[in-house]
Amino acid sequence: MNLQAPSGLRPAATGSGLAPGYMSGFGNGFESEALPGALPIGRNSPQKCPYGLYAEQISGSPFTAPRTANERSWLYRIRPTVMHWGAFRKIEARLWLTAPAEAADLPPAPLRWDPVPIPDEPLSFIEGIRTMTSAGDAGAQAGMGAHLYFATRSMHDEYFYNADGEMLVVPQEGALRFRTEFGVIAVEPGEICVIPRGVKIAVDLLDGPARGYLCENYGGAFTLPERGPIGANCLANQRDFLTPVAAYEDRDAPGTMLVKWGGSLWAAEIAHSPLDVVAWHGNYAPYKYDLRKFSPVGPVLFDHADPSIFTVLTSPSETPGTANIDFVIFSDRWLVAENTFRPPWYHLNVMSEFMGLVYGVYDAKTGGGFRPGGASLHNTLLPHGPDVDAFEKASNAELKPHKLEGTLAFMFETRFPQKVSRFAAETPALQQDYGAYGRKLTKHFDPSRPEAR
Repeated sequence: MNLQAPSGLRPAATGSGLAPGYMSGFGNGFESEALPGALPIGRNSPQKCPYGLYAEQISGSPFTAPRTANERSWLYRIRPTVMHWGAFRKIEARLWLTAPAEAADLPPAPLRWDPVPIPDEPLSFIEGIRTMTSAGDAGAQAGMGAHLYFATRSMHDEYFYNADGEMLVVPQEGALRFRTEFGVIAVEPGEICVIPRGVKIAVDLLDGPARGYLCENYGGAFTLPERGPIGANCLANQRDFLTPVAAYEDRDAPGTMLVKWGGSLWAAEIAHSPLDVVAWHGNYAPYKYDLRKFSPVGPVLFDHADPSIFTVLTSPSETPGTANIDFVIFSDRWLVAENTFRPPWYHLNVMSEFMGLVYGVYDAKTGGGFRPGGASLHNTLLPHGPDVDAFEKASNAELKPHKLEGTLAFMFETRFPQKVSRFAAETPALQQDYGAYGRKLTKHFDPSRPEAR
């Protein structure tokens, strides 16, 4: 699998001990240059920048946000963004919706989908986005969209940025290369990529057609959750997040700039590549993370901890402890709790949960109906829990230490109810009988036997 930059993209040299083309750390103040001396020293906006570059700042937070929450980067580019601008026309966003969006009229019930097949038609990453659910209001910078993406072709002389939300990409099939203003990011199933709002990208296929999941975050930028009494280590560790080194395209060729703004998709013709940043510094940049490096914690004596202990990234809200979005994973881990029902318990939750499966089997759904590439939705205060096969197996298993291996499921969890799109409601992949899985459970109550069965 070729993870190198495409022809015409000039990357910086990498430091020893790091993954090729990346810098390590989460939320760091990074600096990188693809040409020696391209980065001004001691000032952000000199009268004349080296190499005849333009200085441009991109801000991911208000200027006066507290220092710990202030996000911005300085880019030193061949042309400023205002030169990558043309007469925009509104184009069809296809099946990509933005909250508040029209919802399908469905009764309250758990929902689950089989994997949606990758279409045969030529689709770029942007053309292949299909909204499953939306929540909140993008204009109010609150809520999210849960999407599937399908890509059958690379983006050639096409560029995109999202002004409505940050994008968290979860590949499920096929590797992708994100050419960004900040450098090149390659991701495969088992990894994620986060593209901040306003950052320009082009997406290439690396090993054939691709499919995966996309969380569009309208609210506060994703950050690492507080560990509380867990302390300084485990969960997602800062050093495992990778930000690309500077790389640039000096390419004069007709192209198209696509911008998602105000819930609509806009296009303009441009004459050169906007991925022309030769050097940059700051803390507002795209990054990737290998989910297989997540260090889970859990109960070592009895009972089942809340699944929030598996949170990788969180988008905070104005209410402490109540996330706009939590990105939670269920990966390889040991189960050791004694006298305990080990899968997730039956529950109703004020948070709504959109779940996907990258590979393997999810331990609460062992009946075969939840397959890699599929999805489920357990909406606000709707009951859900293990299916009958998972319940009977876990209730009667010998409780010796057991390792879950070869599995990776995740949740996009939000404080908002999620509205189901017409695409999600009408696709043949929707399992019509899933909402009835609870009725397959058996009554075990026997008032003459107070002991556990």
